Amino acid sequence: MTTATTRPARRRRHGPASDSPSEAAPIRTRALTKRYGERIAVDALDLEVHAGEIFGLLGQNGAGKTTTILMLLGLTEPSGGSARVVGLDPTRHPLEVKRRVGYLPDSVGFYGSMTGRANLRYTARLNGLVEEEAEEHIALALEQVGLTDRADSRTDTYSRGMLQRLGIADALLKDPDVLILDEPTASIDPIGIAEILGLLRRLVRERGMTVLLSSHLLDQVQSICDRVGIFAHGKLIGVGTVPELATTFGDGAAHLEATFLDGTTDPAGALREVPGVEAAERDADSGTWRIVVRPATESVRVREAIIDLGAKRALRMTSLRELEPSLEDIYRTAVAGMTRGFAVEEVTA
Repeated sequence: MTTATTRPARRRRHGPASDSPSEAAPIRTRALTKRYGERIAVDALDLEVHAGEIFGLLGQNGAGKTTTILMLLGLTEPSGGSARVVGLDPTRHPLEVKRRVGYLPDSVGFYGSMTGRANLRYTARLNGLVEEEAEEHIALALEQVGLTDRADSRTDTYSRGMLQRLGIADALLKDPDVLILDEPTASIDPIGIAEILGLLRRLVRERGMTVLLSSHLLDQVQSICDRVGIFAHGKLIGVGTVPELATTFGDGAAHLEATFLDGTTDPAGALREVPGVEAAERDADSGTWRIVVRPATESVRVREAIIDLGAKRALRMTSLRELEPSLEDIYRTAVAGMTRGFAVEEVTA
C-alpha cells in the first residue's frame, strides 16, 4: 500500500548517549539470563537482531519469549548478562528505550468508550507530542494500518483484528526505531492474520524499522520472518533463515515436487535412476510426485538431470520445484534434539 500522507520528519532523539560504539544491531544480548527462584526462564541468551529485518522468536508458551521481551524493554531486570536495544542498556535507561521502541503486548487494551483516534491522542500526549505533530503522526499511523475509515468509531465496536491494528498504530506514534510484538496474531481470524502480516512487511519496507515478533504459530513465522530464533525451555537452540535451520536440524535431504500430465507412464522407475534420488513416490491425494534427494547439496544437479530425463523419455512433466523446508518439522527436530543434548548453535546468516 502506498501512503498518500507524508511521513513526519523523524524527531531528534534526546537522552543518554549510546552505551555501545556501534548501533548496527538494534537488539543485541550477551548471556542474558532471568531466574525466578530456582527456575531459569531465560538461559544465557546470545541474540543479535539486524537492522531492517523481521526476526521471529519461535517457541511454545513458557519457552522464555515474553520474559526476553520484558528484559529488552526494561520492564524486568535480568539476573545476569547484558542487553542493548538501539545501543542502550534497558536496565539503566528504560525510559529512553521505551521512547525509541514500539511495543504491542499479547493483550492490547484501549478505552472502549473512546474512538480509535481519541485513544491515539491520549497515547500521543503521554509521549509528549505537541498537538499539531500528534495529529500528523496519528493520521499517518491510522492510514498505514488501514483504519482511517473507522478512526472515529468507538473501539468497543472494533473486531480483535482491528484492535491489533490499532495497537500497532499506537506503537508507531513515537516513530520507533524498533517494533516489538508479542503474539500479534493471537485469536485473530485468517483474513485478519493476513492483514497484520502484510502490514508488518510494509512497515519494514516503508519505514525501515526493525521488527521483533514473538509467536508460537510456526506457519506465520515462516511466512513473514527473515530469520528465526527457536526457543525451548529458556534456551535459544537455533538461529537463522529457514533454509539455514533446515541444514542445521534437517535430515540432510532436499525434497522436490514434480507433476506430470494425466496418462503419463509411471515415472517412478525413471526418476529413481537419477543419481542422488533416494526415493520417488506419488501422493495419492494431489497426484504430485515427491522426490527425496540426498545429500541436499545435489538438489540443483538432480533437478537438471530430471529435466533432461523427462525430455528423453517423453515423460510429459509439467512442473518441477524444490519444496521449502517446513518450519514445523525443523522445530520438532530441534526441540527433540535438545532433549538428546544438542548444543546451542547459531547459524551465520
